[in-house]
Amino acid sequence: MSREIFLTNARIVLLDAVVEGTIVLRGCRIASVDSGGSAQSAAFDMEGDYLLPGVVDLHSDNLERQVQPRSNARWPSRSALVAHDAQCAAAGVTTVLDALCLGDLGLEKDRIRTFREGVADLDTLGGTDLLKAEHFLHLRCELPASDMLDLLDPVADHPRVRMISMMDHSPGVGQYADVDLWRALKRRDGARPEDVERLLTEMLANRERLRGPNRRGLLARLAGLDVTLASHDDRTHEEIAENVADGIRISEFPVTMQAARAAKDAGMEVIAGAPNLVRGGSHTGNVAAADLVRAEAVDAFASDYVPASLVEAAFHCVVDTGISLPHSVALVSDRPARMAGLLDRGRIEPGLRADVVRVRLYNGLPIVRQVWRGGERVI
Repeated sequence: MSREIFLTNARIVLLDAVVEGTIVLRGCRIASVDSGGSAQSAAFDMEGDYLLPGVVDLHSDNLERQVQPRSNARWPSRSALVAHDAQCAAAGVTTVLDALCLGDLGLEKDRIRTFREGVADLDTLGGTDLLKAEHFLHLRCELPASDMLDLLDPVADHPRVRMISMMDHSPGVGQYADVDLWRALKRRDGARPEDVERLLTEMLANRERLRGPNRRGLLARLAGLDVTLASHDDRTHEEIAENVADGIRISEFPVTMQAARAAKDAGMEVIAGAPNLVRGGSHTGNVAAADLVRAEAVDAFASDYVPASLVEAAFHCVVDTGISLPHSVALVSDRPARMAGLLDRGRIEPGLRADVVRVRLYNGLPIVRQVWRGGERVI
Protein backbone atom coordinates (compact mmCIF):
# COMPACT_ATOMS: atom_id res chain seq x y z
CA MET A 1 0.00 0.00 0.00
CA SER A 2 1.27 3.48 -0.84
CA ARG A 3 2.53 5.61 2.02
CA GLU A 4 0.09 8.26 3.23
CA ILE A 5 1.01 11.78 4.32
CA PHE A 6 -1.49 13.86 6.31
CA LEU A 7 -1.11 17.66 6.19
CA THR A 8 -3.51 19.18 8.71
CA ASN A 9 -4.40 22.50 10.34
CA ALA A 10 -3.85 24.24 7.01
CA ARG A 11 -5.55 26.93 4.97
CA ILE A 12 -6.02 25.08 1.71
CA VAL A 13 -6.33 27.16 -1.45
CA LEU A 14 -8.79 25.47 -3.79
CA LEU A 15 -10.01 26.75 -7.16
CA ASP A 16 -13.00 28.56 -5.67
CA ALA A 17 -12.34 28.84 -1.93
CA VAL A 18 -9.87 28.77 0.93
CA VAL A 19 -10.81 26.09 3.46
CA GLU A 20 -9.31 25.17 6.82
CA GLY A 21 -8.64 21.50 6.77
CA THR A 22 -6.51 18.49 5.90
CA ILE A 23 -4.94 17.10 2.73
CA VAL A 24 -4.04 13.42 2.44
CA LEU A 25 -1.29 12.49 -0.03
CA ARG A 26 -1.19 8.84 -1.06
CA GLY A 27 1.73 7.85 -3.22
CA CYS A 28 2.12 10.44 -5.97
CA ARG A 29 -1.53 11.59 -5.84
CA ILE A 30 -3.80 13.68 -3.68
CA ALA A 31 -6.11 11.18 -1.97
CA SER A 32 -8.52 13.54 -0.21
CA VAL A 33 -9.19 17.13 0.80
CA ASP A 34 -11.26 17.47 3.96
CA SER A 35 -12.41 20.34 6.16
CA GLY A 36 -11.36 20.27 9.81
CA GLY A 37 -8.43 18.62 11.53
CA SER A 38 -7.06 15.10 11.36
CA ALA A 39 -7.12 12.58 14.20
CA GLN A 40 -4.04 10.83 12.79
CA SER A 41 -1.20 10.95 15.30
CA ALA A 42 1.32 11.07 12.47
CA ALA A 43 -0.32 14.06 10.78
CA PHE A 44 1.94 17.03 10.06
CA ASP A 45 0.67 20.24 11.68
CA MET A 46 0.81 23.07 9.14
CA GLU A 47 0.28 25.61 11.94
CA GLY A 48 -2.32 27.54 9.95
CA ASP A 49 -0.05 28.06 6.94
CA TYR A 50 -1.43 28.11 3.41
CA LEU A 51 -1.25 25.03 1.19
CA LEU A 52 -1.12 25.91 -2.50
CA PRO A 53 -0.98 23.68 -5.56
CA GLY A 54 2.51 23.33 -6.98
CA VAL A 55 3.37 26.35 -9.13
CA VAL A 56 3.64 25.84 -12.90
CA ASP A 57 6.08 28.23 -14.61
CA LEU A 58 5.60 28.57 -18.37
CA HIS A 59 8.67 30.73 -19.02
CA SER A 60 11.84 30.71 -16.93
CA ASP A 61 15.07 32.30 -18.19
CA ASN A 62 16.74 31.41 -14.89
CA LEU A 63 18.86 28.59 -16.34
CA GLU A 64 20.57 31.13 -18.62
CA ARG A 65 21.34 33.26 -15.58
CA GLN A 66 22.92 30.33 -13.75
CA VAL A 67 25.02 29.46 -16.80
CA GLN A 68 26.20 33.07 -17.14
CA PRO A 69 26.36 34.52 -13.61
CA ARG A 70 28.77 37.21 -14.85
CA SER A 71 29.09 38.61 -18.35
CA ASN A 72 32.59 37.14 -18.69
CA ALA A 73 32.15 34.01 -16.52
CA ARG A 74 30.43 30.87 -17.78
CA TRP A 75 29.43 28.17 -15.30
CA PRO A 76 29.45 24.42 -16.13
CA SER A 77 26.07 23.72 -17.67
CA ARG A 78 25.04 20.65 -15.69
CA SER A 79 25.96 22.31 -12.40
CA ALA A 80 23.97 25.36 -13.52
CA LEU A 81 20.91 23.19 -14.21
CA VAL A 82 21.06 21.68 -10.72
CA ALA A 83 21.32 25.15 -9.15
CA HIS A 84 18.43 26.42 -11.29
CA ASP A 85 16.33 23.40 -10.33
CA ALA A 86 16.94 23.98 -6.62
CA GLN A 87 15.95 27.64 -6.92
CA CYS A 88 12.73 26.73 -8.70
CA ALA A 89 11.73 24.16 -6.09
CA ALA A 90 12.59 26.49 -3.21
CA ALA A 91 10.26 29.05 -4.82
CA GLY A 92 7.38 26.54 -4.89
CA VAL A 93 7.74 25.84 -8.61
CA THR A 94 7.17 22.11 -9.09
CA THR A 95 6.83 22.27 -12.88
CA VAL A 96 9.01 24.57 -14.98
CA LEU A 97 9.33 25.21 -18.69
CA ASP A 98 12.97 26.14 -19.24
CA ALA A 99 12.99 28.91 -21.83
CA LEU A 100 15.98 28.49 -24.16
CA CYS A 101 16.81 30.78 -27.05
CA LEU A 102 17.10 29.55 -30.64
CA GLY A 103 18.67 32.07 -32.99
CA ASP A 104 21.60 34.48 -32.86
CA LEU A 105 20.79 38.15 -33.45
CA GLY A 106 24.43 39.11 -32.98
CA LEU A 107 23.95 40.01 -29.33
CA GLU A 108 24.64 36.95 -27.16
CA LYS A 109 26.26 34.13 -29.13
CA ASP A 110 26.67 31.92 -26.04
CA ARG A 111 22.88 31.54 -25.83
CA ILE A 112 23.02 28.94 -28.61
CA ARG A 113 25.52 26.92 -26.60
CA THR A 114 23.24 27.25 -23.55
CA PHE A 115 20.34 25.91 -25.61
CA ARG A 116 22.25 22.89 -26.91
CA GLU A 117 23.79 22.02 -23.55
CA GLY A 118 20.52 22.64 -21.72
CA VAL A 119 18.63 20.14 -23.88
CA ALA A 120 21.41 17.57 -23.47
CA ASP A 121 21.51 18.04 -19.70
CA LEU A 122 17.74 17.64 -19.39
CA ASP A 123 17.96 14.46 -21.46
CA THR A 124 20.54 13.17 -18.98
CA LEU A 125 19.10 14.34 -15.65
CA GLY A 126 15.41 14.53 -16.48
CA GLY A 127 14.98 10.77 -16.35
CA THR A 128 16.56 10.45 -12.92
CA ASP A 129 15.11 11.26 -9.51
CA LEU A 130 17.81 13.87 -8.88
CA LEU A 131 15.89 17.00 -9.89
CA LYS A 132 13.46 18.56 -7.44
CA ALA A 133 11.11 20.09 -10.04
CA GLU A 134 9.81 18.56 -13.25
CA HIS A 135 11.37 20.26 -16.27
CA PHE A 136 10.00 20.79 -19.77
CA LEU A 137 11.21 22.96 -22.64
CA HIS A 138 10.00 26.31 -23.91
CA LEU A 139 11.76 27.10 -27.20
CA ARG A 140 12.19 30.85 -27.79
CA CYS A 141 12.54 31.21 -31.55
CA GLU A 142 14.05 34.48 -32.82
CA LEU A 143 12.31 35.14 -36.12
CA PRO A 144 14.98 37.53 -37.53
CA ALA A 145 17.85 35.06 -36.89
CA SER A 146 19.38 33.27 -39.87
CA ASP A 147 20.09 30.08 -37.87
CA MET A 148 16.74 29.75 -36.08
CA LEU A 149 15.07 27.19 -38.36
CA ASP A 150 18.16 24.97 -38.48
CA LEU A 151 18.30 24.98 -34.68
CA LEU A 152 14.57 24.29 -34.34
CA ASP A 153 14.27 21.40 -36.77
CA PRO A 154 16.00 18.65 -34.71
CA VAL A 155 14.25 19.56 -31.43
CA ALA A 156 10.74 20.48 -32.57
CA ASP A 157 9.59 16.89 -31.89
CA HIS A 158 11.43 16.59 -28.55
CA PRO A 159 9.07 15.04 -25.96
CA ARG A 160 9.88 17.73 -23.38
CA VAL A 161 8.82 20.62 -25.63
CA ARG A 162 5.54 22.03 -24.29
CA MET A 163 5.67 25.59 -25.64
CA ILE A 164 7.27 27.47 -28.51
CA SER A 165 7.20 31.25 -28.71
CA MET A 166 7.92 33.49 -31.66
CA MET A 167 10.37 36.20 -30.60
CA ASP A 168 11.51 39.39 -32.28
CA HIS A 169 13.95 41.37 -30.18
CA SER A 170 14.88 43.71 -33.02
CA PRO A 171 15.10 47.42 -32.20
CA GLY A 172 12.01 49.33 -33.25
CA VAL A 173 9.42 46.66 -32.38
CA GLY A 174 7.99 44.88 -29.35
CA GLN A 175 9.87 45.44 -26.12
CA TYR A 176 12.41 47.67 -27.85
CA ALA A 177 10.09 49.85 -29.90
CA ASP A 178 11.94 52.93 -28.61
CA VAL A 179 15.15 52.78 -30.66
CA ASP A 180 16.80 55.51 -28.63
CA LEU A 181 16.23 53.47 -25.47
CA TRP A 182 17.72 50.44 -27.24
CA ARG A 183 20.78 52.50 -28.16
CA ALA A 184 21.14 53.68 -24.57
CA LEU A 185 20.95 50.14 -23.22
CA LYS A 186 23.70 48.96 -25.58
CA ARG A 187 25.93 51.90 -24.67
CA ARG A 188 25.29 51.19 -20.98
CA ASP A 189 26.55 47.66 -21.58
CA GLY A 190 29.82 49.11 -22.86
CA ALA A 191 29.32 49.14 -26.63
CA ARG A 192 30.92 51.97 -28.58
CA PRO A 193 28.48 54.33 -30.37
CA GLU A 194 29.78 53.35 -33.81
CA ASP A 195 29.34 49.64 -32.98
CA VAL A 196 25.79 50.29 -31.77
CA GLU A 197 24.89 51.97 -35.08
CA ARG A 198 26.47 49.17 -37.11
CA LEU A 199 24.55 46.55 -35.13
CA LEU A 200 21.32 48.53 -35.49
CA THR A 201 21.70 48.64 -39.27
CA GLU A 202 22.47 44.92 -39.47
CA MET A 203 19.57 43.90 -37.24
CA LEU A 204 17.02 45.96 -39.14
CA ALA A 205 18.26 44.56 -42.46
CA ASN A 206 18.09 40.99 -41.14
CA ARG A 207 14.58 41.55 -39.82
CA GLU A 208 13.40 42.85 -43.18
CA ARG A 209 14.93 39.87 -44.96
CA LEU A 210 14.25 37.00 -42.56
CA ARG A 211 11.22 37.61 -40.36
CA GLY A 212 8.58 36.66 -42.93
CA PRO A 213 10.25 33.52 -44.36
CA ASN A 214 11.27 32.31 -40.90
CA ARG A 215 7.78 32.81 -39.50
CA ARG A 216 6.28 30.80 -42.36
CA GLY A 217 8.94 28.12 -41.99
CA LEU A 218 8.35 27.81 -38.25
CA LEU A 219 4.59 27.49 -38.66
CA ALA A 220 5.07 24.85 -41.35
CA ARG A 221 7.50 22.85 -39.20
CA LEU A 222 5.10 22.84 -36.25
CA ALA A 223 1.96 21.97 -38.21
CA GLY A 224 0.32 18.92 -36.66
CA LEU A 225 2.52 18.85 -33.55
CA ASP A 226 0.95 18.82 -30.08
CA VAL A 227 2.75 21.91 -28.80
CA THR A 228 1.52 25.25 -27.48
CA LEU A 229 2.51 28.16 -29.73
CA ALA A 230 2.72 31.72 -28.40
CA SER A 231 3.53 35.17 -29.69
CA HIS A 232 5.79 37.43 -27.62
CA ASP A 233 5.99 41.13 -26.71
CA ASP A 234 2.93 42.06 -28.77
CA ARG A 235 2.43 45.81 -29.12
CA THR A 236 -0.32 46.52 -31.69
CA HIS A 237 -3.72 45.41 -32.94
CA GLU A 238 -2.09 44.47 -36.23
CA GLU A 239 0.33 42.06 -34.56
CA ILE A 240 -2.53 40.38 -32.70
CA ALA A 241 -4.51 40.06 -35.92
CA GLU A 242 -1.55 38.41 -37.65
CA ASN A 243 -1.18 35.96 -34.78
CA VAL A 244 -4.86 35.05 -34.77
CA ALA A 245 -4.78 34.49 -38.52
CA ASP A 246 -1.88 32.08 -38.03
CA GLY A 247 -3.74 30.12 -35.36
CA ILE A 248 -1.73 31.38 -32.39
CA ARG A 249 -3.82 31.40 -29.23
CA ILE A 250 -1.45 32.76 -26.56
CA SER A 251 0.05 36.25 -26.26
CA GLU A 252 3.06 36.18 -23.96
CA PHE A 253 4.12 39.40 -22.22
CA PRO A 254 2.17 41.94 -24.33
CA VAL A 255 3.86 45.30 -23.85
CA THR A 256 0.77 47.52 -24.23
CA MET A 257 -2.76 47.48 -22.87
CA GLN A 258 -3.96 47.83 -26.45
CA ALA A 259 -2.35 44.53 -27.45
CA ALA A 260 -3.54 42.70 -24.34
CA ARG A 261 -7.14 43.84 -24.83
CA ALA A 262 -7.00 42.98 -28.52
CA ALA A 263 -5.70 39.52 -27.66
CA LYS A 264 -8.50 38.90 -25.18
CA ASP A 265 -11.12 40.24 -27.59
CA ALA A 266 -9.81 37.80 -30.20
CA GLY A 267 -10.10 34.85 -27.82
CA MET A 268 -6.38 34.55 -27.06
CA GLU A 269 -4.98 33.87 -23.61
CA VAL A 270 -2.47 36.30 -22.10
CA ILE A 271 0.63 35.55 -20.03
CA ALA A 272 2.09 38.40 -17.95
CA GLY A 273 5.41 38.68 -16.14
CA ALA A 274 5.27 38.07 -12.39
CA PRO A 275 8.36 40.28 -11.74
CA ASN A 276 6.44 43.17 -13.32
CA LEU A 277 3.73 42.82 -10.69
CA VAL A 278 6.05 42.28 -7.73
CA ARG A 279 8.24 45.26 -8.68
CA GLY A 280 5.23 47.48 -9.26
CA GLY A 281 5.79 47.89 -12.99
CA SER A 282 7.81 46.97 -16.06
CA HIS A 283 11.59 47.42 -15.91
CA THR A 284 11.50 48.70 -19.52
CA GLY A 285 8.53 51.05 -19.21
CA ASN A 286 5.87 48.81 -20.71
CA VAL A 287 2.34 48.22 -19.40
CA ALA A 288 2.06 47.32 -15.70
CA ALA A 289 0.94 43.76 -14.98
CA ALA A 290 -1.34 44.98 -12.16
CA ASP A 291 -3.22 47.13 -14.67
CA LEU A 292 -3.63 44.09 -16.92
CA VAL A 293 -5.09 42.12 -14.01
CA ARG A 294 -7.53 44.93 -13.18
CA ALA A 295 -8.57 44.98 -16.85
CA GLU A 296 -9.19 41.21 -16.70
CA ALA A 297 -6.55 40.80 -19.38
CA VAL A 298 -4.30 38.21 -17.70
CA ASP A 299 -4.78 34.44 -17.76
CA ALA A 300 -1.45 33.35 -16.25
CA PHE A 301 1.79 34.64 -14.82
CA ALA A 302 5.29 33.40 -15.69
CA SER A 303 8.46 34.06 -13.72
CA ASP A 304 10.54 35.30 -16.68
CA TYR A 305 13.78 35.91 -14.76
CA VAL A 306 12.92 35.43 -11.02
CA PRO A 307 11.48 32.04 -9.94
CA ALA A 308 10.41 33.39 -6.54
CA SER A 309 8.24 36.04 -8.20
CA LEU A 310 5.34 33.66 -8.86
CA VAL A 311 4.25 32.91 -5.29
CA GLU A 312 4.87 36.56 -4.40
CA ALA A 313 2.78 37.71 -7.37
CA ALA A 314 -0.12 35.50 -6.28
CA PHE A 315 -0.30 37.15 -2.88
CA HIS A 316 0.54 40.63 -4.20
CA CYS A 317 -2.38 40.36 -6.63
CA VAL A 318 -4.87 40.09 -3.78
CA VAL A 319 -3.62 43.31 -2.18
CA ASP A 320 -2.83 45.27 -5.35
CA THR A 321 -5.80 44.38 -7.55
CA GLY A 322 -8.53 43.09 -5.24
CA ILE A 323 -8.98 39.68 -6.84
CA SER A 324 -9.47 36.67 -4.58
CA LEU A 325 -6.63 34.44 -3.42
CA PRO A 326 -8.05 31.36 -5.23
CA HIS A 327 -8.18 33.41 -8.45
CA SER A 328 -4.63 34.72 -8.05
CA VAL A 329 -3.21 31.31 -7.15
CA ALA A 330 -4.89 29.82 -10.23
CA LEU A 331 -2.91 32.33 -12.33
CA VAL A 332 0.32 30.59 -11.27
CA SER A 333 -0.93 26.99 -11.13
CA ASP A 334 -4.14 25.83 -12.79
CA ARG A 335 -4.17 28.22 -15.73
CA PRO A 336 -0.55 27.76 -16.81
CA ALA A 337 -0.88 23.98 -16.38
CA ARG A 338 -3.83 24.00 -18.78
CA MET A 339 -1.94 26.19 -21.28
CA ALA A 340 0.89 23.66 -21.33
CA GLY A 341 -1.51 20.73 -21.69
CA LEU A 342 -0.57 19.36 -18.25
CA LEU A 343 -4.01 18.48 -16.96
CA ASP A 344 -2.84 16.24 -14.12
CA ARG A 345 -1.64 19.15 -11.94
CA GLY A 346 -2.26 22.76 -10.99
CA ARG A 347 -5.07 22.22 -8.48
CA ILE A 348 -5.48 20.72 -5.03
CA GLU A 349 -8.02 18.09 -5.92
CA PRO A 350 -8.32 14.33 -5.28
CA GLY A 351 -6.76 12.27 -8.04
CA LEU A 352 -4.33 14.94 -9.22
CA ARG A 353 -0.59 14.91 -8.68
CA ALA A 354 0.49 15.53 -5.12
CA ASP A 355 2.31 18.79 -5.88
CA VAL A 356 1.77 20.96 -2.80
CA VAL A 357 3.45 24.12 -1.48
CA ARG A 358 3.34 25.31 2.13
CA VAL A 359 3.46 29.10 2.45
CA ARG A 360 3.49 31.37 5.48
CA LEU A 361 2.84 35.10 5.36
CA TYR A 362 5.35 37.14 7.36
CA ASN A 363 4.47 40.84 7.49
CA GLY A 364 2.81 40.42 4.11
CA LEU A 365 5.72 38.53 2.54
CA PRO A 366 4.87 34.98 1.42
CA ILE A 367 7.63 32.56 2.42
CA VAL A 368 7.77 29.04 0.99
CA ARG A 369 8.42 26.64 3.89
CA GLN A 370 7.91 23.16 2.42
CA VAL A 371 7.29 21.66 -1.03
CA TRP A 372 6.04 18.24 -2.09
CA ARG A 373 6.28 17.06 -5.70
CA GLY A 374 4.52 13.84 -6.63
CA GLY A 375 4.07 13.11 -2.94
CA GLU A 376 7.79 13.38 -2.18
CA ARG A 377 9.01 16.25 -0.03
CA VAL A 378 11.67 18.11 -2.03
CA ILE A 379 12.00 21.26 0.14
